[in-house]
Amino acid sequence: MSFAYFPHTDEDIRQMLERIGVKSLEDLYADVPAEIRYTREFDLPDSLSEIELRRKFEELDRKNNRLTVFCGCGAYDHYAPAVIPSLIARSEYLTAYTPYQAEISQGTLRYIFEYQSMITELTGMDCTNASMYDGPTAAAEAMLMAMAATKKKKRVLLADTLLPQVREVVKTYAKYHGVEIGRIAQKDGNTDLESLQRELESGDVAGALIPSINRFGIIEDLSGMADALHAAKALLMVYADPSALAVIKTPGEWGADITCGDAQTLGLPLLFGGPYVGYLACRKELVRKLPGRIVGATHDVDGKRAFVLTLQAREQHIRREKANSNICSNQSLMALYVTIYLSLMGPEGLHQVNALSYGGAHELHDQLIATGLFEEVFDKPFLKEFVLKSKIPAATLQQALLQEGFLAALETEEGYVSFCVTEKRNREEIDRMLSIIKQLKP
Repeated sequence: MSFAYFPHTDEDIRQMLERIGVKSLEDLYADVPAEIRYTREFDLPDSLSEIELRRKFEELDRKNNRLTVFCGCGAYDHYAPAVIPSLIARSEYLTAYTPYQAEISQGTLRYIFEYQSMITELTGMDCTNASMYDGPTAAAEAMLMAMAATKKKKRVLLADTLLPQVREVVKTYAKYHGVEIGRIAQKDGNTDLESLQRELESGDVAGALIPSINRFGIIEDLSGMADALHAAKALLMVYADPSALAVIKTPGEWGADITCGDAQTLGLPLLFGGPYVGYLACRKELVRKLPGRIVGATHDVDGKRAFVLTLQAREQHIRREKANSNICSNQSLMALYVTIYLSLMGPEGLHQVNALSYGGAHELHDQLIATGLFEEVFDKPFLKEFVLKSKIPAATLQQALLQEGFLAALETEEGYVSFCVTEKRNREEIDRMLSIIKQLKP
């Protein structure tokens, strides 16, 4: 049993099987039921030239249904300047997703340092780590930070207004770390301060995770949240969209102790090979509880500016027995992407992104209401995302739009439908989607 692209000789295979203690390669699959094993020949084409292969892939690519995206719910179709892919593909940057030996590259350390500086400026916090796997896992690590910082507390509160994927990931982490999860109810689309205060009366709360912009798209008013939590010796954790922080109040201004979220909104495509990039920032008093690594700036023996790994608290090569996964490691290439995006956009560019998104979202919102097929749910401020009550079943609405090339009207837990408009959407696309919706009947 040999294959053209396998380097092993029959003698190599014989020695390996003898060492393992089995007689044949088939014996390695003895535990796989025969009825689910594929035993026929694979339907593979003959070898192709480079031109033929490119043509084949182009044919396959044309089968993809390219949709115009009018939904968010945690993943947002923002524009990224065309120069970014070219820059991140440079040999000095293109590296493994976690550079464990970053000390060898001042370039890698430099862009992580710049990433940290920009995230702390956006969030209003004192320090941040070198990035994380994604937003929900960053939220889970924030929960563990709160537990470690407060000690002896056993509960963490999650706002009902958080994105469902964030709640579920945090609950999964909590289950296997012995953390009890409590709820903060929502009232009229906002996190309810009175519900938070009632939960704090037990005295066993380590912290509460509350969104800055919630799953209904509403910009939350977090007044009184930090005071209530701090009075109970608990921490305020805020889950925030970093792009929106350019135009709304920052977690630091709300008195947050820890902030987290997904930096996918900073230019990362909806699908870029799979990964997004989480961020996690905190007050300086909590820096020793921050997972992952922090890059700092210093000077070398010649007085030149240099970058070093200042803190690498939970990396596998430092505390391997306490590291349960790679999740707390930084998404280095994604962090580089975000760093270049923020450098190119600057404060003015981010403000323009949000202004365009705001204008488009409010235009679509008003036009949908005007069709008579939708009703207002919450009369609250929103930025680029909103929910409405639809007189048309959500599945019917989604299917009609999908057939015409639109991805929109995602259904919430309550049965509302959610729409999102970013700066990539134009008036023509909005009008075309509205014309499709107007043809539907309740």
